[in-house]
Amino acid sequence: MEEILTQIGELSPVLVLGLGLSIGLQHAFEPDHVAAVGTQVSKGKFMQKSTGQVIRSGTLRSSLLGAFWGAGHTTTLVLMGLLVYTLAIKIEQNVFSGLELVVGMMLIFLAITTMSNKKIIQLNHRHPHQHQDGSTHYDAHNHDDVDHKHTHKSYLIGCIHGLAGSGSLVVLTAATLNNVGMVLGFILIFGIGSVIGMALVSGIMGVPFALSNKATKINKIARYVAGAFSLIIGANIVYQITIVDNLFAL
Repeated sequence: MEEILTQIGELSPVLVLGLGLSIGLQHAFEPDHVAAVGTQVSKGKFMQKSTGQVIRSGTLRSSLLGAFWGAGHTTTLVLMGLLVYTLAIKIEQNVFSGLELVVGMMLIFLAITTMSNKKIIQLNHRHPHQHQDGSTHYDAHNHDDVDHKHTHKSYLIGCIHGLAGSGSLVVLTAATLNNVGMVLGFILIFGIGSVIGMALVSGIMGVPFALSNKATKINKIARYVAGAFSLIIGANIVYQITIVDNLFAL
């Protein structure tokens, strides 16, 4: 991907946007992205329905999580692109390495909470519900309530992920384009590709978790697999940044 991006200035606007879409789709399949969304999909709660309904529900809910991850990822990239292009900010490599380290630590944290199936902070939410007589009241519920979807966590994880990895390479490359319209257009179309790709990936991952919802042991094994994968990817990132790249060397 790096070799292709280095030649972006020689492409026509249509090819630039097409390249952004294809790279965005490919971007969604990177292991650290799959690991992050996998931990969220594994925590999904599904109502007891027929097999067909469970598959549809699992795919829809999981795809929604992936789409919000992609939206958060795109938000960060757009903001970074504007800062780099309009303010001509030069970001050193060690800054990106530090951000990559944050992502690695986040994946380890997500792995621990996924495998332990516990939350560090238990939050209750109050949502308005309107009755037939027109009166409205607020019901409190926690994150285990299957009737509510909490996609804000996936969005936040996507925002953090946008700060590091090949996403930052896309921002730096886009900043070399001729005008702000092309910069934003490239990043946005890249983001759309990421949203589509991640919605597809997470939708596929959601099916086995939804089907195993009634089988507690199988569901638990699947959750441990998702957590272990996130732990391996996160630990590898931390190792590469701190040991191999020696980020904190003087």
